[in-house]
Amino acid sequence: MTAGPLAVLSALAVALALVAAGLARDPFRLIRAAFALQRWALGLRQRHLHAANHRWVYAERRAADPAAPTLVMLHGFTGSKENWYPLARALGRRYHLLIPDLPGWGASERRADGTYGFSEQAERVAAFLRAVRPDRSVVLLGHSMGGGIATLVAARHPEQVSHLALLNAAGVRFRDNAFGLAVLAGDNPFAVHDAASLRRYLGTVFFDRRAMPWIPWPFSAALIAKRRADAAFEQSVLDRIGRSEDSLRPGEEARHLRQPVLLLWGGRDAVIDSSALDAYAAEIPHARRVLLEECGHMTLAERPRAVAQAIVTWIEDTAAAPG
Repeated sequence: MTAGPLAVLSALAVALALVAAGLARDPFRLIRAAFALQRWALGLRQRHLHAANHRWVYAERRAADPAAPTLVMLHGFTGSKENWYPLARALGRRYHLLIPDLPGWGASERRADGTYGFSEQAERVAAFLRAVRPDRSVVLLGHSMGGGIATLVAARHPEQVSHLALLNAAGVRFRDNAFGLAVLAGDNPFAVHDAASLRRYLGTVFFDRRAMPWIPWPFSAALIAKRRADAAFEQSVLDRIGRSEDSLRPGEEARHLRQPVLLLWGGRDAVIDSSALDAYAAEIPHARRVLLEECGHMTLAERPRAVAQAIVTWIEDTAAAPG
């Protein structure tokens, strides 16, 4: 016996009502489930620890070779550990991967009395590294805001960082663009509060529309609700990293770096203009430079295979096996 059209429609209506009720209670639940599925598919395990007075959530995947270098990946502003998953897929099991949600972001703890600028986060990351790899240095990768943080970690705690890779990194003055001018004016050009602003945000960080993630309802609704709830926090962080005395500190301290450094940018980056690559290179003359033409800000998701190849070649050329 088969259900008639009315029964099917009734069941569908009940299912949609349950989805709507679930979203009302916890809008981000669906996206967390999707992230968990991605981790499972990539062989990543979600782990937790306490460091620097914060609860950290991070993803980990062991390498095929236990002696392989450890890569620690720091995401950017408004991002999370999941931003690195396309690169994790491209790298395979060549390296031991540790991919945290930075404090204040993703599933890691955010404290009402906390400050989350470059300097504060750098000291928290140093504490995280002491907790997860107390006896070995790591290859530290940072994207965008995470690049500014990673620069300070490597400059201030060189014993913890054997190699540093900066992808579209913040922390230096670059050629004026619409994004940078909006930040200096006190705006948050990444703000998301409805479907139109979500599309604008994705269009800003991605140049290649083919690489842009498709976010259907109800996932889009959940993401918009989360970003609305985070608006005040986002603004406070952007005030700190974009227009305070801390905003150019990574570039100022980059001159102290002695580790091998990789500078990788997208030639069509509409967020942190590729002139920032030259600004960092002026402070780190020994750095290797890679410019991916026809690629935007999200190099790690837009061109993950090219980024992976650049990282692998750089590590092999500089004999990067820590310990």
